[in-house]
Amino acid sequence: MPRTTAPGTAAKSAPAYTQAPPTKKWRVVDYVVTAVLGIAVGLIFWVLAASWKVIELGFQAFPPSIGLIAGLWVLAGPLAGAIIRKPGAALLCEVLAAIVEGVLGSHFGSTVLLSGFIQGLGAELVFAAFGYRRFTLWVTTLSGLVAAAFMAVSENILYNAEWQLTYQLAYAVCAIVSGIVISGIGAWYAYRAIAKTGALSSFASGRIR
Repeated sequence: MPRTTAPGTAAKSAPAYTQAPPTKKWRVVDYVVTAVLGIAVGLIFWVLAASWKVIELGFQAFPPSIGLIAGLWVLAGPLAGAIIRKPGAALLCEVLAAIVEGVLGSHFGSTVLLSGFIQGLGAELVFAAFGYRRFTLWVTTLSGLVAAAFMAVSENILYNAEWQLTYQLAYAVCAIVSGIVISGIGAWYAYRAIAKTGALSSFASGRIR
């Protein structure tokens, strides 16, 4: 028996700004905007890296709590995924941001490229899991969460190997919370703010009033 809409109700479709673009094929504007986002976030990465020794001083009482700002390191992936909405956007943008940080000079050295790939992969896998068809607050938040989880594992191996397990677990929890808030929810509302300016009018993500 065909499904019908209940009396007095109307069928609802997803808001236009959460929908996928009509094609997964990349356009020139997709590459350009991904590059701009990568450079912009890469500058944030570079400032963080340059200030890291000073930043660490604020977390000396409990070093793993520095993970509470770690979500900034995985911002590029979820933000690009929410805006570009094409396969590979999250991964590419995070890697580009890492390259910018590395080129400008980072005391983390060449490992920033590996970190960028791992973190971008975490963000990318979430959008891929939804077939690049769902772009909501919850999907973007999940992308930030998974990217931060990937980051926590890699950084505990690369940088925090001397910490005891309880410290490593505490860092991972702090990083994941930060990923949810900063790179998930934060990226979504940053995208919404950009869209409202009209700068994304050529994207499906720009269909917002």
